Amino acid sequence: MLKPEKVDPLRRSISHILDVIGEGWSILIIREAFLGTRRFEEFQGRLGIARNILTARLKKLCANQIMDRVPVKEGAKRHEYILTRKGIDMMPMLVALTQWGDRWVFGENNEPILFLDREHDQPIQPVQVFSQQGTALRARDLKVIAGPGASPESKQRLDELEKLNLTRQ
Repeated sequence: MLKPEKVDPLRRSISHILDVIGEGWSILIIREAFLGTRRFEEFQGRLGIARNILTARLKKLCANQIMDRVPVKEGAKRHEYILTRKGIDMMPMLVALTQWGDRWVFGENNEPILFLDREHDQPIQPVQVFSQQGTALRARDLKVIAGPGASPESKQRLDELEKLNLTRQ
């Protein structure tokens, strides 16, 4: 099977992260870590995941610096898995995925879980994308351009998209 970055002309951003966390168990492990799960046995029990799969996913998450494996206490043989700063920065994505799933799978007023603002004990707003000026943006309001790390293939693909969009206006 070809890896996404081998066929994706806009590789790196989405295809890279899918290679790291795209497998369903990985997202569930990260979600559990956000909910406070830290020990191997807790992940296994809460998710019902096979030990070998959990071991492989935790190793991959640690290798990609999304989680760290740390001793429970100094000199201990037992370890915990904690989110790194890189892992913690995934929170908006997890909330957005949950909100999208709740909207399109379960429907309004059927959400399995709700995210509340801890200080005010009220539901949070849906995750949105905002302009630098604070305006909520829709998909049609976005323009995608090559960034400083874009590959030649990415630049070519984005140039093609820009030309196509100019002809549609």
